[in-house]
Amino acid sequence: MSTYATSPSDVSSTLDMLYSDFEAEHAATRRLLERFPDAKHDWRPHEHSRTIAELATHVADIPNRGVAILTTSEMDVGARKPLTPVTTAAGLLAAHDASVAAQKAALANADLATLSGEWKVRRGDQVVMHGPKFRLLRTMMMSHLVHHRAQLGVYYRLLGVPVPGMYGPSADDLAGRGRT
Repeated sequence: MSTYATSPSDVSSTLDMLYSDFEAEHAATRRLLERFPDAKHDWRPHEHSRTIAELATHVADIPNRGVAILTTSEMDVGARKPLTPVTTAAGLLAAHDASVAAQKAALANADLATLSGEWKVRRGDQVVMHGPKFRLLRTMMMSHLVHHRAQLGVYYRLLGVPVPGMYGPSADDLAGRGRT
């Protein structure tokens, strides 16, 4: 699946039908990362919160969860190493573009049998979540991405960084405060 459907007449496969929104969601994420405030990379809104660089790095990396879901049978979250925070917009965009390219390639190689396969998230011996890959690709990758992207938008708002629109113009876009 190298292109994404934009209307029902463009749907060429079940994969297009299931995941035709991914391209627009990744583009919205990229717009947010473009505005990353490099000089504030170590800012955090609360002592229990991630820094803005840690959160933005996580956002840029989340499409790699899709790769893991499509190419493995499980993930042990207790064994994962923390990501090194990326502290510049340019670095975040490069990381995001690479993770999106990897996710698209993995999805292009997937078929319905792959998507119907079971995938699980473990913490050691404890199974935290499991289900068919087609569902976990949506929840563990895309819904997860949208959730953390919204968090990042709140960080931006608190720092006075113009928040770009995700599903149409934002208040900053309408007020002429956003960068295009």
